[in-house]
Order: sequence, then C-alpha cells, then structure tokens
Amino acid sequence: MKAAIVILSDPSSGTEEALGRLFNALASAYDFKQNGDDVTLLFQGAGTRWIGEVSKVEHPAHDLFEAIKDSVAGVSCGCADVFGATDSAVKSGFDLIKDNAVPGTTGLPSLRNLIADGYQILTF
Repeated sequence: MKAAIVILSDPSSGTEEALGRLFNALASAYDFKQNGDDVTLLFQGAGTRWIGEVSKVEHPAHDLFEAIKDSVAGVSCGCADVFGATDSAVKSGFDLIKDNAVPGTTGLPSLRNLIADGYQILTF
C-alpha cells in the first residue's frame, strides 16, 4: 500500500479542529509506517506553518511527529513562501518541494506525480 498524506490545516487558526487534523494526519502516517506501508507526508498550504510548531519539544504532537519524521517528503515551497513558513522549514531541515511549476510561484508538490506513482492521497 502507498499513501501520501497532505497536511493543509492552519495552526495559526488556534482551533482544536486544526490541531485535531494535524494529530490525525500524523497518527495515520504512524499507522501506515508501523504496518510496513510506503507512506509520505507533505506540508502544503497553510499547513506549512505546522513545521515550526510541531518541531517544538513542548508541542502536544511533538513525540508523534518525531516517530514519523523520516516519512516527511517536505514542505511546499510556494506555499511556505505565501504563508511565511520558509525559514522554519529550512531550519527544520526539510526539503522545499517544487516539482509542480505553478506560474507565479516558486513551485508546489505535484500530486499528479504521486498518483501516477500509485499513491492514494489523504488530506487533513
């Protein structure tokens, strides 16, 4: 099984829903990983802001994030630019993904390529 999990929720909204969506995305990645499946995570849209938050030791989802950190493909470059998350993504050591050359941006991840490679896409 191959799954690509895309995190879109915005931590700056301050809602329990946003945190719940992040937690469920990470828990899903953990489930796939524990079962030996091919799983990859992408932070896209306002979700690019999560990298700076979940990397903090005091964040409630930090331990779960650490358990699946090696499954993170990276952060959408164009989205990180728009949502002010480029510095935290770079500081955290994640790749800025830009294989979908969307006009007017520095590039975004290609969901089409993931589907072509046999991934099922889950969004949170």
